[in-house]
Amino acid sequence: MVAILGWVSLAGLAALGVWIFAFTPSDDLMGFSQKIMYLHVPSVWVAYLAFFVVFFCSVGYLWKREVLFDRAARCSAEIGVVFCGLVLATGSIWGRPTWGTYWVWDARLTTTLLLFLVFVGYVVLRAFAEPGEKQARLAAVIGIVGFLDIPLIHVSVQWWRTLHQPSTLFKVGEQGRPAPSLPPEFLWPLLLGFVAMTLLYAFLLLYRLRVAALEDDLEQRLARQ
Repeated sequence: MVAILGWVSLAGLAALGVWIFAFTPSDDLMGFSQKIMYLHVPSVWVAYLAFFVVFFCSVGYLWKREVLFDRAARCSAEIGVVFCGLVLATGSIWGRPTWGTYWVWDARLTTTLLLFLVFVGYVVLRAFAEPGEKQARLAAVIGIVGFLDIPLIHVSVQWWRTLHQPSTLFKVGEQGRPAPSLPPEFLWPLLLGFVAMTLLYAFLLLYRLRVAALEDDLEQRLARQ
């Protein structure tokens, strides 16, 4: 099942690449550089999803003290850090031709960098602190607090003057219905990017959970010797 999920996500990413470079037009204002959107925006979504799983499982661990919750939070945080780093990297590359610089201390960029650093700290804690319930509880608290930065990132373009434009994909029209302002030739490949990246996240999470279970089993065996 995990292998099939991996191959399906790989096929989706390959199809996305062909669609972007062979059939998707360049933006009238940003030109060819706009094509990085199809990697940047789905990476944002996956980073948010990964950190939401950390948040959910951290709450679950503090409530139930189940090892599976702690393990899932740890594995999802590692994947989330990778995708959040990808968000910052692709955003900087996109920003150079669009804004004339790789980085500005924009509200959205700054809060996203804060999110990245918090969860890098989370991963470092899990890697170097002494294993046990105390480490798991501290990590759970960090995971919960760190996730609270995501709503702030989302509303930063409304609360402060930023270089980022307001959301075009998640606009809401009359009667609360979704009304994305992207043209169909940009919207459909972007949606494929969301699906392919989500499948990739699911594959990485399931694979990492399998490895983590083996690691935990080995640590328990060594502790009993």
